[in-house]
Amino acid sequence: MEYRIEHDSMGEVKVPADRYWAAQTERSRMNFPIGVGRETMPEEIIKAFGILKEAAARANHALKPDRMTDRKLEAVVKACGEVRSGALMEHFPLVVFQTGSGTQSNMNANEVIAGRGNEILGEKLLHPNDDINMSQSSNDTYPTAMHIAAVMTIEDELIPAIGELCTTFARLEEENRDAVKSGRTHLQDAVPISFAQEISGWRASLIQAERMIKLATEELKALALGGTAVGTGLNAPAGFDVKVAEEVSRLTGKDFKTAENKFHALTSKDEMVFAHGALKALAADMMKIANDVRWLSSGPRCGLGEISIPENEPGSSIMPGKVNPTQCEQVTMVAVQVMGNDAAVGMAASQGNFELNVFMPVIAYNFLQSARLLADSIRAFNSNCAVGIKADREKMKNNLYNSLMLVTALNPYIGYENAAKTAKLAYRENISLKEACVKLGFLSAERFDEVFKPEEMI
Repeated sequence: MEYRIEHDSMGEVKVPADRYWAAQTERSRMNFPIGVGRETMPEEIIKAFGILKEAAARANHALKPDRMTDRKLEAVVKACGEVRSGALMEHFPLVVFQTGSGTQSNMNANEVIAGRGNEILGEKLLHPNDDINMSQSSNDTYPTAMHIAAVMTIEDELIPAIGELCTTFARLEEENRDAVKSGRTHLQDAVPISFAQEISGWRASLIQAERMIKLATEELKALALGGTAVGTGLNAPAGFDVKVAEEVSRLTGKDFKTAENKFHALTSKDEMVFAHGALKALAADMMKIANDVRWLSSGPRCGLGEISIPENEPGSSIMPGKVNPTQCEQVTMVAVQVMGNDAAVGMAASQGNFELNVFMPVIAYNFLQSARLLADSIRAFNSNCAVGIKADREKMKNNLYNSLMLVTALNPYIGYENAAKTAKLAYRENISLKEACVKLGFLSAERFDEVFKPEEMI
């Protein structure tokens, strides 16, 4: 491999000749060989750096045109566009487990944009610190990148995925309004419910989770950029924070704003904790929905078997013909991962000291993994499972009429205690509720038929 010599304030460093990064990125690459190729900085963060660095350059051009000249700006904008598109991803090799402020990843962005910008210009005009990092600090750029990445992942990936599954559930509700089945509480038989009502509960859970996620996402639209090192805005021109937030909003099409208190923005990550809590709520809902679906489809002969789901792949290497609810299983595993991530996000956010939180990369890594996994998981569950759910109405009817909890309909006519006696006798002697009720002398057979109508109990 060919190398070139780069330098920083600590001296000279050999850097691969075909890479845009420079000395500080290379030092980090050497010093933090932790999870290389596996736990590298999330792509969403890198693209967010492309957005904020262009926004900063445009703000500096407006406020410091003598330093951020037209020629420099043009090169920076082109280089940042390539970062945003993902075209330069191979030039961002750094891992999550580096400095807790994300300084090396900020410098990685500065060096790559300067290197690519200078290549575009045909001369070494751009300096990573003096030009690309102008009016900024790692301490305000990394939390800004976190918020931009979180908002874009939630609004562009997760929310649409939730909407797709809600649409599927709405269709299934309409198709199953007249399908009446046994309800279940405590994993025991309960009074009747329509399958549409059961599905409506799933859909309402998603709608509520989406509402909470959107509410939390609004808090993420406050940006730390402009606070620089400790929140005072040292070395940033007046109005830079407002101008750069406007530029980020223009570039993303989302309504970002400058954080009102930069001291809070640098040290507290409560917005990330709050938003991830909403992601955990969605994960909990998806866990419940997936478990319902796999219980209802259990069988095919020895389970509940009230619904069928698509058969996607063989389920066993030894049992021929076995098919498993694999989409439900991926959902439940993703839910567990998100719940684990929530613990990491909360613990990391609690570790701010004085003017800075130095657990930001691990917060970003876990948060973005949760949002990304939920989006992918929900989309796969919808397209490979939910859209193909079909009710087995005959099995639902058989289970319904075999349920002893239909005795609840008799409460107004024979009282709670007599109804309980009826149910217990029917269970003990393996006879129908009607037979038990008549045998006990509580109702005649004719009167039982008049008042016992399970389909009207929903």
